[in-house]
Amino acid sequence: MNKLDRSLRELREMDTLAAGTSPVHGLCPIAKLLTTIAYIAVVLSFGKYQLSGLLVMMLWPLLLFQLSGIPVATCFRKLRFVLPLVLAVGLFNPIFDRSPLLTMGTVTVSGGVVSMITLMAKGVFCLMASFLLVATTPIDSLCAALRRLHVPSVLVTLLLLTYRYVGVMTEELAVMTDAYHLRAPGQKGIHYTAWGSFLGQLLLRSMDRAEEIYGSMQLRGLRGDFPYARARSCTARDGAWLILWTAAFVLCRIFDVAQLLGGLVGGGAR
Repeated sequence: MNKLDRSLRELREMDTLAAGTSPVHGLCPIAKLLTTIAYIAVVLSFGKYQLSGLLVMMLWPLLLFQLSGIPVATCFRKLRFVLPLVLAVGLFNPIFDRSPLLTMGTVTVSGGVVSMITLMAKGVFCLMASFLLVATTPIDSLCAALRRLHVPSVLVTLLLLTYRYVGVMTEELAVMTDAYHLRAPGQKGIHYTAWGSFLGQLLLRSMDRAEEIYGSMQLRGLRGDFPYARARSCTARDGAWLILWTAAFVLCRIFDVAQLLGGLVGGGAR
């Protein structure tokens, strides 16, 4: 199986994950969306040296992975191309910030190291929360929830079409790559002399497929919005989920839970 086939299989796997029946899957898309936004906002609000308080926020996505039945390894496998970019954000912090921040035995840790780890943790936690939202909510329901929250229909339509067109683009790449290898069976990869014509043909084929898809959507009643996408109405359970978790995030932001727990454990030990 080549890389394009694996990519196409992974895209279809996301739709399979979103069709699950776990308690997280059954929540109202609006409640899940707002809770995820609240979580990301709180995570990003932590200061660059507040690593101990930030690490507590890791518990929420880990709990949701357990409730949804989705392995944590699946998240990191799906995001393997994005994670290196996120982890590279704070790599130069130890160079520019060398002031000592804390001492552990004979080891002195600079503020740059702490801020680097904090930035990396923020990026990873936000990616995990975003993945959980997409992996437990069908894209149609998610877009319908965005419209219920009065997000402009142009942006919602663009999001939905982009998500769906990635699969179409991958299929076109797979067909063209197979055709190229049939004409050049001994060639490994695509020779650089054929890159220009290959990209040109991909552009033309993509435009043709886009016209076909747009015509099909118009026949199904597209008028700038998606009338078949309906967001499920939220229940009292969904509201409690949103309110309780948002309150928990805010409390974790105001109070350093890790430090408080450490003080309780230390006091009990004495």
